[in-house]
Amino acid sequence: MGRSVSYPSGAIVAFTVLEVEAEDDWEFEYEWLREDLRERAAKAFPSLIPHDGWRGREERILMRNAYADFGVSVYGGLVAVWIVERDDGAYWDADWRTARSPRAQRWLSQIASRFDALFGDYDCLGHMSNGEGVYTKRAA
Repeated sequence: MGRSVSYPSGAIVAFTVLEVEAEDDWEFEYEWLREDLRERAAKAFPSLIPHDGWRGREERILMRNAYADFGVSVYGGLVAVWIVERDDGAYWDADWRTARSPRAQRWLSQIASRFDALFGDYDCLGHMSNGEGVYTKRAA
């Protein structure tokens, strides 16, 4: 599979696909995906709470905690499920009083392998010179 999907810089990313049989079903399937991801993330990482927002124009934030944003990006059926250190004003305002960034990085490194196992169905093998990613489905 060769495609490209955006996600925030520095994010832990897991790849899957959004299979839509009829173009008219795209919104329904996307909404179902978002709800499924929220439900699974809340069970796996109880500190995450629902949050509806954006990082840039393509990265949708679904949940967040004191340290991280959890979200999804979709391009042509390829889905990047990601978690990354927060980058909003309230986070950095709190950071100057008590340094959150080192704790955030530690928490993210602790959950990285579990996150990938929970949300990833594809592995990114690399990127071609035009920026297209090359992905392969994981063995069952």
